[in-house]
Amino acid sequence: MSAEFARKRILVLGPALKVLAEQALEGARIETVEPERSAAMPALEGALDLILMDADAAGPELTREVIEALAGRPHAPGVLLIGAHLSAGLVRALLKLDRSDVLEAPLAASELTKAALAVLASTVADAGAHGCRCWSVLGSVGGSGATTVAIELASLLAKKGKPGSVALVDLNLAYGAAHAYLGGSCNMRLAEASRSPERIDAAVLDAFAYRVDAGFDLFAAPRDPMAFDRVSSAAVLRVMEMACQGYEWVIVDLPRLRYPWSLDVLSGSDETLIISELTVPALLSAQAFANEIEADVQGARKPRLILNRMSSRPFGPAPSRAEAEKALGRKVDGAITSDWEAAACSVNLGGPISQHRPKSKIVKDVGAIIERLSVEANRSSDRLRIA
Repeated sequence: MSAEFARKRILVLGPALKVLAEQALEGARIETVEPERSAAMPALEGALDLILMDADAAGPELTREVIEALAGRPHAPGVLLIGAHLSAGLVRALLKLDRSDVLEAPLAASELTKAALAVLASTVADAGAHGCRCWSVLGSVGGSGATTVAIELASLLAKKGKPGSVALVDLNLAYGAAHAYLGGSCNMRLAEASRSPERIDAAVLDAFAYRVDAGFDLFAAPRDPMAFDRVSSAAVLRVMEMACQGYEWVIVDLPRLRYPWSLDVLSGSDETLIISELTVPALLSAQAFANEIEADVQGARKPRLILNRMSSRPFGPAPSRAEAEKALGRKVDGAITSDWEAAACSVNLGGPISQHRPKSKIVKDVGAIIERLSVEANRSSDRLRIA
């Protein structure tokens, strides 16, 4: 299975393209419909990543109708138009779409693979172009403090931004703890939504949200040991898609175990933060996680390694930052000082540490991480604009 196309939903308009698509887009979820108005137009509904269209089989009228229907939608899927005799009018109509390409039939599977990757890559870039930044946070081991860090990131970003601009999405669907830390409700009922994930729109997302007093929205699922079996990938990814459309910042509390949607969430994240304690097992696990993500998520930025619960004492039984970096074989991107009293107090009162203990070193250190990553992101954007 190809990692680039894994779990991508691709609609093929024209059965003649099905065999070629299966060869070129290995790992994708491919759906095929006849290029007729009665079949093609309803098939366009839902969360699609890419549409392959046989222009010769569909004919110019239906082809133009499909293109115009997609042109009026925000965040429309990419389109590859394939045909032997394409009119100038169809090509001009295709220019209305932000992400598209034209391929002349017949073509080899390798040509289709290359074109599809290019269109999907532009889709990912465009998804972040409207201003949303998505940071995923996961712990190297259980109890490493990833949920606490995710909450503090959301809280501090909410203080800097305008009201309603930050979302915290807890994707630990079975035993997520963010709601308990915040004294919040679990309104994200993804098991029920999995029956019709395409119906998850802005109104449904609003119903899923719990407004935290600290100024951000929490999306958390009710406790359910079978949640990962009951919730579909399409529902998870649809929530992420809608959240990134509705918020300027989306912080994801990501489970350590890999699920069918994990790579999609990671590939769509601007940053991935791996939170590690200063123990040898945690450091080794953090190193392994970073290597796996770099290998499996094509085109993603290198994961950020954050050391949590750093001792404020210069000497002690835990490794130093330098020793941790030596064990990891790379530099870390931030460190958070241990402040057990502040963390425990905030959990017991229900809310972020920045709300109940704003002078805690944890708050200061998480703020420094936000500042560093934001500065680096802005520099990267400036370089891209210059190029």
